[in-house]
Amino acid sequence: MSRMAAHVQLITVADGSERRGVTVTATCSVSDNPPTILACLNGANPRNDIFARSDSFALNLLGDDQRALAHAFSGRDQLDMNSRFSLGQWTQLTTGAPILVGAVASFDCRLIEVKTIATHLVLFGEVVDVAIGSARPPLIYLDRGYHSL
Repeated sequence: MSRMAAHVQLITVADGSERRGVTVTATCSVSDNPPTILACLNGANPRNDIFARSDSFALNLLGDDQRALAHAFSGRDQLDMNSRFSLGQWTQLTTGAPILVGAVASFDCRLIEVKTIATHLVLFGEVVDVAIGSARPPLIYLDRGYHSL
């Protein structure tokens, strides 16, 4: 799987005062009518349960200039969630999910279904709002490292 190049994104959620964000690459468009996307998360991590119990999430597409955010939200540095979120500027759109200011694009989604497939949660979200950032090279993950196009 490390040979599959993919756009690096932060999936974010808020449930009351609790926020969580995770670096992900396993995402895709499912439908354009209604606009629907999916994202896959490690289901073995109990901290990811917030994504299944919340009614929304956001998918924030990262640019090459946002490698530090991708690294921080990957958990490699063992930063707590408040420290991770303090590294970026955040806003909200329609659902209240955290939207990264300056992302290449952000999809604000209403959670419509969660499936457990093997070790992962597959979240399906209807896109209810979008923020478009500046056009610039995307951050890509390939061969266990970050790259740009």
